[in-house]
Amino acid sequence: MKVRSIFASSILSISLVASAFAVSTCAQKNAPASVLQQDKGKFNILLDGKSVGREEFEIGPNGAGWLAKGTTQIHTGEGPSTEVTGNLTLQSNGAPMAYDWVSKADKTNRAHIIFANGVAKISLEVQGAHPYEQELSFASPLVAVLDNNLYHHYAVLARIYDWSKRGAQTLPVLIPQEITPGIITAEATGSATSAGKTYEGLRVTTSDIEVLLLLDTNHRLMRLEVPAMKVQVVRE
Repeated sequence: MKVRSIFASSILSISLVASAFAVSTCAQKNAPASVLQQDKGKFNILLDGKSVGREEFEIGPNGAGWLAKGTTQIHTGEGPSTEVTGNLTLQSNGAPMAYDWVSKADKTNRAHIIFANGVAKISLEVQGAHPYEQELSFASPLVAVLDNNLYHHYAVLARIYDWSKRGAQTLPVLIPQEITPGIITAEATGSATSAGKTYEGLRVTTSDIEVLLLLDTNHRLMRLEVPAMKVQVVRE
């Protein structure tokens, strides 16, 4: 009886696993195609030609959505070193669902943001201060999240951009560590050359700054340049 019971339990377990696998496979087949692509790597951050930090990042599927996560270490030589970590949960079309960031320097600050129907609900914790909450509204749920010193967010932006249409495309943007909303315009520039290599260019502009993204043939971010600030971010 004992052996038979174990055998019967094994058959039941196998059936349940097979059923779960079938459901999972069906869900994957029915899942909408994503504009995002898996990516993983490191960026060297240069200021006026001198390395001041590095970022390690990964972008990949996560449950029904996607997760873009990264950690940056900044050492400018002035003041304490800074570590910034960000975890951005996205829908398959690149629209944000949630974002968490932690910044560690002389103080540790953090925030949790939930995005829904074009509204960002922000819960901010600043060391030594009372928790703070704020809501920001956007014209579209497809908001570009571009946080300070987390350059893989531009890799996400390069995938959100509609390459089939090209031209100037405008998106609402949020800079979470500054709780600053705004508008950006992204526009393909065609072939661009930097450091002796040729890339696909994507120019990102706001009212006061211009960022040039240099991408490979699969639109992966290889270099980022901010000429006005003498900043370069180079994939290692």
